[in-house]
Amino acid sequence: MNRRSFLGGAAAAPLLWAAPQEADETGFTSIFDGKSLDGWSVQDGPEAAFYVNEGAIVVHESAGYPAWLRSGRRYENFDFRGEFFVKGWINSGIYLHAPDHGRNIWCGMKINIFHQVDATPAPESMGSIFPVVPPLKVNVKNKGEWNTFRIVMDWPRLRVWTNDEAVQDLDVEAVPELRHRLRSGYLGLESLSYPIRFRNLRVHELPSKVAWTPLYETPADLDKWHISDGKPIFQALGGVLHSDGLGNLATNEKYRDFELQMYVRHAWHHNGGVLFRTEGKASRGRHYEIQLHDVEGAHYPTGSL
Repeated sequence: MNRRSFLGGAAAAPLLWAAPQEADETGFTSIFDGKSLDGWSVQDGPEAAFYVNEGAIVVHESAGYPAWLRSGRRYENFDFRGEFFVKGWINSGIYLHAPDHGRNIWCGMKINIFHQVDATPAPESMGSIFPVVPPLKVNVKNKGEWNTFRIVMDWPRLRVWTNDEAVQDLDVEAVPELRHRLRSGYLGLESLSYPIRFRNLRVHELPSKVAWTPLYETPADLDKWHISDGKPIFQALGGVLHSDGLGNLATNEKYRDFELQMYVRHAWHHNGGVLFRTEGKASRGRHYEIQLHDVEGAHYPTGSL
């Protein structure tokens, strides 16, 4: 899924108590060959941040945050299984629905990995959806042992097991801080400079529940838009729609209820916005606008309505 898209609809799932981890591996695909990082890429850090040793992916102790290892493709709903090794002080995480741009724990989610066995689970404990939802229970073997994990994302239900014990079972849409996170994105492994190891990584994709309509992905998609006001300059630069000047670009098609996702990169101290529910006259007619204004102390800063 590309974030420059509209959401057409989504189904909901009832929240039930989590079942134990199943032994059935039907439909699973290995995403780590045990020999190389083929199919993965290091993000926000040096290539040496992750390496392979003795059949496991290892975090290099000299490569700190925000370096992370990204899967080769995006996933929406899935059953993700694997193992991680904990000895001594260890802190890391498994990213779900990580974005192309932006902070993984703000746009997607992170299942926290921590060596400490907290008696009272907290939002920072092992198995938490960091730093928002504490686990049901802390289950981690921390004396030089391999731990198993299983993460089932079937939006809006998220279930997590460590060592065959349920540690998360929740309706994501019932958590205000999570309900508007990405519904599709990369799987990832976090570096916090602790030498954690991962192995046996495999995933089984579950049916999609959303339908997205791309508004701009390639230059050909520019035909879906028209100038509605002023004399702006919009250029199709591969997968990027570049704008300059004063004016507005509008979709040819009208929309009623929708979810819009996009990435925005702006010039220093820019001023712009995303208009919706317009009369077709851009800012000259009735409309709503989400402000994009990168000026400190602005009366209407970015995010204002």
